[in-house]
Amino acid sequence: MTEEIQMALDEAKDQMNKAMAHLEFELNKIRAGKAHPSMLDSVMVDYYGTMTPLKQVANVNTPDPRTITIQPWEKAMIDPISTGIINSNLGLNPQNNGEMIIVNVPALTEERRRDLSKKARSEGEHAKVGIRNARKEANDFIKSAEKDGLSEDFAKLAETKVQELTDQYVKKVDAVLDTKEAEIMTV
Repeated sequence: MTEEIQMALDEAKDQMNKAMAHLEFELNKIRAGKAHPSMLDSVMVDYYGTMTPLKQVANVNTPDPRTITIQPWEKAMIDPISTGIINSNLGLNPQNNGEMIIVNVPALTEERRRDLSKKARSEGEHAKVGIRNARKEANDFIKSAEKDGLSEDFAKLAETKVQELTDQYVKKVDAVLDTKEAEIMTV
């Protein structure tokens, strides 16, 4: 019976890790005023009739904190890449110099920084909901195991471990959010 409880704890931890990974993925999409190649991860480009991710048709680099350069692997892709960036609604204006595309990342206004901070907090809440759902599933499993003959003391110990795990992951979410918020609000 203890192996089943350990498996439930491991499953809960796995789901909490997935919630953290998703949070970090979503926070990488929120730009903090600095240029970063991952800002363009969502850009899709028309590659000979097929919508293809930008990073599969070009090299994306950041030579300085305010500039992104995109070097297409084929010169014919310069216009479709520019169109893809414009259509992605990222608020970026690509410039074409004939060889590559240069995107200047504008500085964020105070209002935009607050909006991005709210968006980051919202993503953090989604992660916390995922963590709490993992806790609920583990506790439900423990309660059903208790009905099937698991001792009450052992069930309480398992529930305590699940809560400790939940608290640990909620603290991680808060720490990641605080770091991202400080990054966003830094001018």
